[in-house]
Amino acid sequence: MTIEALVQEEVIESGLPVAEDRWSIQWSSIVAGAFAAAALAFILVSFGVAVGLGVSSTSPTWRDASAALALLSGLYLILQAVASFGFGGYIAGRTTRRAASVSAVNDDGERRDGLHGLMSWALAVLMGAALLTILGASAIDRSPMRSSAGSASSAEPTLSYELDKLFRAPRRAPNTDMREARAEAGRILMTSSSHSGISSDDRTYLVQQVAALTGAAAPDSERRVDAAIADSRTAINRARRNSIIVAFSVAVATLLGAVVAWAAAVAGGRHRDGEPLPNWMTSSDQFQRNPRVRQVP
Repeated sequence: MTIEALVQEEVIESGLPVAEDRWSIQWSSIVAGAFAAAALAFILVSFGVAVGLGVSSTSPTWRDASAALALLSGLYLILQAVASFGFGGYIAGRTTRRAASVSAVNDDGERRDGLHGLMSWALAVLMGAALLTILGASAIDRSPMRSSAGSASSAEPTLSYELDKLFRAPRRAPNTDMREARAEAGRILMTSSSHSGISSDDRTYLVQQVAALTGAAAPDSERRVDAAIADSRTAINRARRNSIIVAFSVAVATLLGAVVAWAAAVAGGRHRDGEPLPNWMTSSDQFQRNPRVRQVP
């Protein structure tokens, strides 16, 4: 019998876990870290929305916001994700029980703590995605713009102000249902941002619809349609810009959150064991302080 087998047999007889226990997962620590990260993220996002740093808004004035404000909102989203996932990763690493093994290998301990932080990050991301999906579905179901016939247009929220200006009339017959006309006009105006733009037939049709529903003269209807087309193109381009910023900010925040959660979990495990810094942090600090370390023999 080899020496390693004898050592492992003695460990088993003594009741201590074997070396494979170094990689066992403790879900209680992962769940605790995920809930901590989700709670802090909710608080920071709510604070950002309260001070006007939300990355989206139903108000038409948001479309007129500058690109600097949109970038600042995206930067805040990244910073809050780093803080939230770092906090959750630290909780996961700090509360993880240290695994006893045959040979104490620091690198394995750091990887194990980092794995718990990474799992906590993944669970928090899934929780946030599920919550956003539920809230989004609930908002759509309760939206007053949805009709019983299902004729709501996706352009209605984006071009609501442009459609109001297009069909504005000083007098209108009571009980006039404008939902079908607004939905159809919104779908036509959504093509204004395409390369070919709105066709002449669609423009003529919009002029006829505006004249019939508002009672405006033909020249006035043409001016309204031309102004609506130009404003719609500008609004769609700004909405597309904001969507790109939101998507990029979410992607960067999620990726940085994974890295920060891993590092924070490793730091939390080191503090749990009474050690101030991980090995890679200490090595980096010594590398910067001692120039001789940089010399290659």
